[in-house]
Amino acid sequence: MASTNARPLRRDAERNRQRILQAAQEVFAERGLDVSLDDIAAHAGLGVGTVYRRFASKEDLVESLFTERLRGVVTAAQQALTDPDAWRGLIGFLDNATAQQAVDRGLREVILGSRFGQDHVASFRDALQPIITELVARAQAQGRLRADVAETDIPLIAIMLGGVVDYTRHVEPDIWRRCLSLVIDGLRAGGSTPLRPDPLTPDQVDQAMRSWHPSHR
Repeated sequence: MASTNARPLRRDAERNRQRILQAAQEVFAERGLDVSLDDIAAHAGLGVGTVYRRFASKEDLVESLFTERLRGVVTAAQQALTDPDAWRGLIGFLDNATAQQAVDRGLREVILGSRFGQDHVASFRDALQPIITELVARAQAQGRLRADVAETDIPLIAIMLGGVVDYTRHVEPDIWRRCLSLVIDGLRAGGSTPLRPDPLTPDQVDQAMRSWHPSHR
């Protein structure tokens, strides 16, 4: 009897876990990571005690939800490297990365900040950095990307476009695409406006991301 009764409980626990993850994905995507576990429990239609039984803390929930999403960003960058047209691969990566930010505010905050899932985010950045370096080098070698663009400029451009997403999401959520088009023309080989000051080092980019905190409108 004990074994028979345990099975439905395990199924219920897994069902609740999936309800919590789905609710968290929806709430984080719309409102960012500052929401509470109470907010997520209410959205899931569960008691907050049920949430704490499945996830010990909000960081635990964030890591469970976003680990796979971060892998997806790295996979998209790797796929961009396979494009024989290096410029198209680089711009496609920027477009894809910004599109993901546009529909998931929580993902943007996980990538840019370090309050939650620090180990996972550090591993993500370590995996992504050499790919971006190669994307930039290939596009420059093919003569399509201006020679004075540094690999550290790319994550800053993604951050800049993400700021446009945040600022305009309730007015015109796709206006970031117009801004990306302006950025693309600035990245093309042949640009004559000097890029000042010198680019950030990878350590400086990491430092900036570690000190970043979202400002919610």
